Amino acid sequence: MLRFGLNLLKAYAPIAPLLQRAIDSSRSPSIVDMCSGGGGPWLHLVRKLKGDAQDFHVCLTDKYPNLSAFKNAQAGSDNHIRFYPGSVEAKNVPPALEGFRTMFTSFHHFPLEEASAIVQNAVDSRQGIGIFEITRRSPSAVILMFLWALTPFLFTPFVGPFRWARLLCTYVVPIIPLVLLFDGVVSCLRTYGPRELHELIEKLSATEYQWEVGEYRGGFLRLPVTFLIGYPQSKRWTQLKNCGTEQIGKLRQSNTTGRDSESGRGLFLPAV
Repeated sequence: MLRFGLNLLKAYAPIAPLLQRAIDSSRSPSIVDMCSGGGGPWLHLVRKLKGDAQDFHVCLTDKYPNLSAFKNAQAGSDNHIRFYPGSVEAKNVPPALEGFRTMFTSFHHFPLEEASAIVQNAVDSRQGIGIFEITRRSPSAVILMFLWALTPFLFTPFVGPFRWARLLCTYVVPIIPLVLLFDGVVSCLRTYGPRELHELIEKLSATEYQWEVGEYRGGFLRLPVTFLIGYPQSKRWTQLKNCGTEQIGKLRQSNTTGRDSESGRGLFLPAV
């Protein structure tokens, strides 16, 4: 139901340009999506991205992979979506899985120590990482979860594959709406805000990495998406490190950007 809702509402569509820029900057040939669950927003989002390589694709992974959902996502994406059939821990991704790492609506499930380990593992592997959360700790987000819990009553008959048990648990005994409501409210209360994400990356052992943290608004629904993006710095940044602290300080200042409500707001934090 979560995958269906994310793709129906295109909740993460506005961050496609932000993600595209990060992929281009990291020059990653593919994306490794972690904690993919039922496939996340990728059926819609993958069509908005372009990779440098001809074989650019998204690889779905999970600690407990939902292989049937992964296969459905692959079939519906012209093979732009693939999957890793084995178990993958987000804080210990196999070295064979190279690519820009992403997490959608899942980072809040991890306590701070494990969340830090996830980002540190990406840094240690010299891979870019993008974390995106549609939930946040605010009264408006919690209220939206009550509306979100009503969506099964409208869309359950259209969610495939068809199952009588799903109809029973929606319309006769409304277990699914109640679970969605509980999970949504708890997710909002557990979501890391931009300030906490700043504190997280400040404690990492990360050299020559460029970070961006903030909230991004856009699209018809205007829902804010909290994001953390990091990737190895380009050669330009490495060269500038040798130019002296004064020049670096000026560049830090120029890279601190406040965005309007259309594009969101964020902060670049280049490590030196």
